[in-house]
Amino acid sequence: MQALTVRIRPLSAFGTPLRGDTLFGQLCWALRRAEGEHVLDEALCGYTEGQPFLVVSDAFPAGHYPLPPLPLSRFDVPADADRKRLKRRRWIATEDIGLPVEQWLARARSDEDICKGGIWNTAGQPHNSIHRQTGTTGSGMFAPYLSETLWPGEDLRLDIHLLVDEGRLEPRRLIDLLADVGQTGYGRDASIGLGKFAVEEQLDAPWPAHADANAWLTLAPCAPQGLAWRDDACFYRPFTRFGRHGDLAVQTGKPFKTPVLLADSGALLTPEGLLDQAWTGQGLGGDGRLSRSIEATVHQGYAPVLAIRLEEET
Repeated sequence: MQALTVRIRPLSAFGTPLRGDTLFGQLCWALRRAEGEHVLDEALCGYTEGQPFLVVSDAFPAGHYPLPPLPLSRFDVPADADRKRLKRRRWIATEDIGLPVEQWLARARSDEDICKGGIWNTAGQPHNSIHRQTGTTGSGMFAPYLSETLWPGEDLRLDIHLLVDEGRLEPRRLIDLLADVGQTGYGRDASIGLGKFAVEEQLDAPWPAHADANAWLTLAPCAPQGLAWRDDACFYRPFTRFGRHGDLAVQTGKPFKTPVLLADSGALLTPEGLLDQAWTGQGLGGDGRLSRSIEATVHQGYAPVLAIRLEEET
């Protein structure tokens, strides 16, 4: 699979965080609209058997990756360090990926270090529906409500890392589909202007890696269940995806999917075998378990990974 990194610029507030599994779903819908359902079906052939045609990462601050959730005791930090400040550090720069993980926290950055005022800022957005008979809001479905929106920081740029099977989808076509998603809007409330972004450039630099890697850093939520891991050298946060259909499938009357338990982005996973691939996880669904309205529904349980080095605990 070919590895790509695409840099985007947010153009509006977002109703949904830019996560790899959600973005994968929207890219599938974009492919279906552009090429037809049969093209999407061909691309998804073998998806739940370890043959993904596309693996999509979360959108991370440009030039940075998530810091894995290791205990502080596994990092090399001074004994008198301010732990509250250390816990705000969430990102590791590209040039530091080649260092052992134990050295990352000392070099990691907080949201404010990367973008003045923070990477994303949450604000409440009021909504209401007008009852046509009374001409006002009311109770029940006509009651005013507040939803959260995510506003990007000043001059924020984000990197999305993708793996694509060139035999099933041309990389140039994938970037066009990503641009289509950015124009129509990503996630919740795209129809009223949220989730817009522009594709600025494709970066040619190879993904960073440690020369003597023995572990992976995941770049999207993934499903590691049932795979061969070293349990004593895996660190992750559980993440439950309460998914729902998008695009035309919303009109089926049954938009909600079965919840899926995943390991959140930024997991540090140590496999028992060789590190000879750029992704991990598995494809979920395809047999009616995820959706009663569309039985062929699949969910991205794959994640792009970076090869990193975790020293043995002494």
